[in-house]
Amino acid sequence: MFIDIDCNQVKKYNQNAFGDYFISKRYPDEAKLIAVLSDGLGSGIKANILSCMTATMLLKFVEKQEVPIRQAAEIVMNSLPVCKVRKISYSTFSIIDVNDEGDAKIIEEGNPEFLWIKNGEIMTPPYETIPSKTFKNRCLKSYKIKLELGDRLIFCSDGVTQCGLGNGRLKLGLRREGLINLVLAKLQEEPEISSSELSAYIIRQAKNIETERLPKDDISACVLYFREPRTSLIFTGPPFNQKKDNEYAKIFQDFKGKKAICGGTTANLISRELNLPITMDKEISIGKLPSCSYMEGVDLVTEGILTLTETLECLEDGNLDIDNAAGKLIKFLLDSDCINFMVGAKLNQAHYNPALPVEIEIRKNIIKKMATVLQDKYFKKVSVQYI
Repeated sequence: MFIDIDCNQVKKYNQNAFGDYFISKRYPDEAKLIAVLSDGLGSGIKANILSCMTATMLLKFVEKQEVPIRQAAEIVMNSLPVCKVRKISYSTFSIIDVNDEGDAKIIEEGNPEFLWIKNGEIMTPPYETIPSKTFKNRCLKSYKIKLELGDRLIFCSDGVTQCGLGNGRLKLGLRREGLINLVLAKLQEEPEISSSELSAYIIRQAKNIETERLPKDDISACVLYFREPRTSLIFTGPPFNQKKDNEYAKIFQDFKGKKAICGGTTANLISRELNLPITMDKEISIGKLPSCSYMEGVDLVTEGILTLTETLECLEDGNLDIDNAAGKLIKFLLDSDCINFMVGAKLNQAHYNPALPVEIEIRKNIIKKMATVLQDKYFKKVSVQYI
């Protein structure tokens, strides 16, 4: 089971920093994921610092496994000061620790109650209340739930549930009931919608509800979707041992999932070993990148180093909407959950040509950086095999 997770956010109107902070990290060796959404008091820089500090502390506590999630949450809850003027906590938070088997531990303090959706219905799981030893009227909600394929979890800051507060249509704001109706209607319309698309939809709707579409608070929505993984394989670079070309070509051919080839030498290898012709795209290439090619049974065939380099740059910058070979590779990657790289270790002397741009790196280093970005920024599972 794959955990598809994403968070979308919008700042309070006229602020330069997000007052909410989201952080998530996968742990492939333990087949689990930890995510934290924190809402800092007020908005702007002060709220950003408070929420960032809270979320980062919680993640560090839990990931080291020296402190159980419940104890970590208690430590943070008892440590967070209360604003002397407004008499409320400097930040609130939701934290989830979940593995690929669907065993989840969830702790909430001050944030709106999360939604658990199963088969189109809202579940109401039992929870334990843990009062603060330091501050009265502050307590944790602790949940232990078992998730299954198709389940979704939705966490949000109060900027979602309180959007539209005071306007003529929603005097009390959207509230939890309004969010439930909005989400269930969208899931009925698009049952397989991704976490990224659903969280973005929630943010758009919340913003639209606000007067003149100007958010009065920071708005954040985090969505987790438990589904079958979408696997993909990218073969780039010729193998170190040329005698094993046929062996790796067969591995590529037999892979169950989407397949891509990055590099002309690699494409020629697959074509030769599997007797599959390569068809060149006759369209004029856009920019400095060569056009894609086509091969039966392969979802994407691109040039190698140039395309990989631009793809990495765009992933790092968040520039995902480009109309060239790198854009197609980005879409291929983002439409996958578990991405496998087969990277040939044979050196290509062309990569050391001083006439080529300085920013071009050896293939291994590009893939290493790309794997890190895909894992940390886009929450993908990535494995790299050097051959």
